[in-house]
Amino acid sequence: MKAITLPLTVNREEKEITINNVYCIGYAGRNIEKTMEHIVELEKIGVPRPLEIPTLYPIRRNSLNQTEEIEVLGGKSSGEAELVLVFGDLDDEVYITVGSDHTDRSLETIDINQSKQICDKPLAQKAWKLNEVIDHWDDLTLNSQVYIDDKWQWQDYQRAKISEIIPLDEIKAFLNKKNISMRNCVIFSGTVPLLEGFKYGSGFKMTFIDKVRNDEIHAEYAITRLDMEV
Repeated sequence: MKAITLPLTVNREEKEITINNVYCIGYAGRNIEKTMEHIVELEKIGVPRPLEIPTLYPIRRNSLNQTEEIEVLGGKSSGEAELVLVFGDLDDEVYITVGSDHTDRSLETIDINQSKQICDKPLAQKAWKLNEVIDHWDDLTLNSQVYIDDKWQWQDYQRAKISEIIPLDEIKAFLNKKNISMRNCVIFSGTVPLLEGFKYGSGFKMTFIDKVRNDEIHAEYAITRLDMEV
């Protein structure tokens, strides 16, 4: 298995992180009632209930996309702003950034694993050191917007603190329970609730906000739809 190299900008310093594995944690809400609300949202579009909560999905490494565009099949795919942990070579080399668990919602009703694999996973290039934010972890905020073509405008899609997501210690405990080596690994570690349910558009913006340090991480990408027939 050949590793990939993930470039990150940390405190204006360019780093290259060796990545052996990528995973996505689903249904990682801290409030079980809100997590069940999310599951109900998915059931409305035909997605079966998970067998366990949280759920771990392996993701192809070459799906990590730090460009400004992804290509998708069909018109039923959407992003979700995610807390992303990046683990380096050393135990204390941990970074935090924002990514999008872009998913094919049509395929999700048939096979969740395949729906995760078929779409690229956009990821910001900027990251923070974990030790810079750990003391105010629950105050960090995830926001996202989606561009709705027929309305010619960006619409708010998500806006909440990451206190909505299970704590870091629980994330690590869950990965240990699954016998996942966190070294040289990228973990999409959970999302925050949608404001008004799923929306499909041609652009997605996500912002990770640290009000304590007056800093933010922003990423944006275009969603280019490939026609099923030419």
